[in-house]
Amino acid sequence: MGRGLLIASFDFSGVPEDEFHDWYDFEHIPERQNVTGFDLCERWIGVDNNRYSIATYDLDSVKVLQGSQYKNIAYQNLSPWSKRVTGMCDRILRFEGTQIFPGKQLAPTKANAILMVAINVDEVVEQDFNAWYDEEHIPNLSSVPGVLSARRFKSSGGTHDYVALYHLESEGVTYSEAWSEAIDTPWSSKIRPHFRDHIRLLAKRYERLV
Repeated sequence: MGRGLLIASFDFSGVPEDEFHDWYDFEHIPERQNVTGFDLCERWIGVDNNRYSIATYDLDSVKVLQGSQYKNIAYQNLSPWSKRVTGMCDRILRFEGTQIFPGKQLAPTKANAILMVAINVDEVVEQDFNAWYDEEHIPNLSSVPGVLSARRFKSSGGTHDYVALYHLESEGVTYSEAWSEAIDTPWSSKIRPHFRDHIRLLAKRYERLV
């Protein structure tokens, strides 16, 4: 089985900002960093809306999420603080999935921004959709200056079947001419009308204010 990914994305407009960040920094992330099989655990804040949050957790395998260590701190065993904070948030996306392209590539550690794209696609074009992503779209974007990695994931269950995650030198990479040229192709124009439940969120690395 390939490497896994867990994404949790919230609109935390309804939570005091200091409490939201304290909860993540002092309880939620440290809990998960102590679970065997959790690798890079990172936080990101929306570029267009700084009350949008993304947490990305690279996993040895998505099976980690069914292990006893994780179950002891998640699902029905969430801490009172986790229940309080998440109860005041609006969930944008929770995604659990397996990396399907390219291979077992690891997330880079020095990215300053990410682009998260979650998609469902009409079943009639799903085969063509996957070919487009693997043969054109990911290779094109991987060649754009400032793109540190471009990976795809298939869900193991949830609201969205596919997620693409791009680690970037900066959020400005997505506004570059090279990026525009990479995504503006005849094949892209053919596939995009079949996207469903499309979420596209650009975010910069979270940095705690002292």
